[in-house]
Amino acid sequence: MMYLRYVCLLVVTAGLALSQMKMSVDQLNGFIKTSVQNHLDDREVAKYVGRVQLTNKLEASRVEDMRIMGAGPKTVLALRELIESSRKLPDAPPPAPPKPAPGTVKTAPPPDYDKILQQVSEMAKNYSANLPNYICAQVTRRFVDPTGAENWKTADTIHEQLTYYEQKEAYKVMMVNGKAAPETLTHEKLGGATSSGEFGSILAGIFADHSDTQFSWDHLGKLRGRIMYVLAFDIPASRSNYTIYHHGTQRKIVAGQRGLIYADRDTSMIMRIKLECTEIPTDYPIQKVDLDLNYDFVKIADNEFLLPLRSELRSKEGSYLVKNETEFRLYRKYGTQSDIKFGEITDDVLKQIEKNEKK
Repeated sequence: MMYLRYVCLLVVTAGLALSQMKMSVDQLNGFIKTSVQNHLDDREVAKYVGRVQLTNKLEASRVEDMRIMGAGPKTVLALRELIESSRKLPDAPPPAPPKPAPGTVKTAPPPDYDKILQQVSEMAKNYSANLPNYICAQVTRRFVDPTGAENWKTADTIHEQLTYYEQKEAYKVMMVNGKAAPETLTHEKLGGATSSGEFGSILAGIFADHSDTQFSWDHLGKLRGRIMYVLAFDIPASRSNYTIYHHGTQRKIVAGQRGLIYADRDTSMIMRIKLECTEIPTDYPIQKVDLDLNYDFVKIADNEFLLPLRSELRSKEGSYLVKNETEFRLYRKYGTQSDIKFGEITDDVLKQIEKNEKK
């Protein structure tokens, strides 16, 4: 495998030599994409980027896109030097819009887009206030891949009891890999990648007035059989509330956010949030964080509420990849006798619940 990567690097760099290292911004973007896909060494890629002579101006936003794509920290530093050296060159054409995902229908913004955005915003801002006090089971399967090739290996499975009381979340670790967890083990002490905020704070942060989030129309989509208005959003780190904590260095940062919101066409309720973190410092160990959070209607005490259904969190630290798949199950009204029997929550039970949902 290392031999094949080396050959790939030789082919790419030979192409650069033939073109005397002159490249447009689009060609540079293509080179970075190829280097990421083939897992080329960050130092070698940075070395060749340092010898590139651009034919048009490289903007900081394009470098950020390449970093999110997977460019390593040394490559990003080399790219930022190209920003300075290309400052007086002609502007580069804007990047081509991404191809729509399968199942999406690209459309122009509807005539009442402003009204749609207002309705969605109002629903989101009132979301937490309308939730009852409840508990549920949170089951997180954590996977890792040290190679960066998405060859996932199971790290552990964590069962937690999540209590939502007076608009605040509280976690109690119940089981790890099928065994009872010690009372001293808390959500914060689990180590590795963990997630919180699915029950309102992520949504509230996107629509908070102080975030000054930039929204735009993206497309008309479909999710679990329902028509969705899909809106794009962007929040700079200076106004974001999304924090990333690295256990090894005990360093916490606030990252920017951008992504898509799926709002039900009939109810204006948000059914899905897809976000990626932006403006992560180049010297921070974690270079990439993505979250895909899905909501659905759940019955609690004879009333239906929109609550988290499942989420997928991904992060990248060098070539080390992490993926958390989390499911939220067995919702019930909060009370003194409402503890969940975690010994009964097996993978077979979860698969049966998911099968019933799809009927």
